[in-house]
Amino acid sequence: MSTSKVGILMSKANMRGKNEYTVTKTLNTKAFTFVEVIVALAVVSISLLALLRLHIISITMADAAETTSQAVFLAEGKIAEALALGYPGVSANSGSVEKNNLRFYWQTEVADLGLKQADETDITGLRKISVDVSWKKGVGRKQLQISTYVADKKLK
Repeated sequence: MSTSKVGILMSKANMRGKNEYTVTKTLNTKAFTFVEVIVALAVVSISLLALLRLHIISITMADAAETTSQAVFLAEGKIAEALALGYPGVSANSGSVEKNNLRFYWQTEVADLGLKQADETDITGLRKISVDVSWKKGVGRKQLQISTYVADKKLK
């Protein structure tokens, strides 16, 4: 009588009164399901769209800051030109400058400063230098104004 090894193991387990029939499923699948991949792609694409939007906003803001800085430098240069000759006379100037494919229009005005307090104390020689810079960006027109005050050296 010939018995197999499985039969012997089963018979020994039955003799002890235990049911040791264990079925082990040895499927070692280490892969993602199709639904998991689609969900992951959806999350990544939504995140990338948000980051792309933020990147476009930051580029736009950096461009606007650069243009405003150029306008400020132009206005400061025009004020420095007015002050370079000493005490500036009452006058008005205007012109345009092109920088980085953008045209800036400027207007410089030197005016006597008429203060009621200065008239009462016989103080003369105060002047206001103001520079207006404007440029067209996109649909609208942008403008910047810088002003400073100058006193005659004779003023005490």
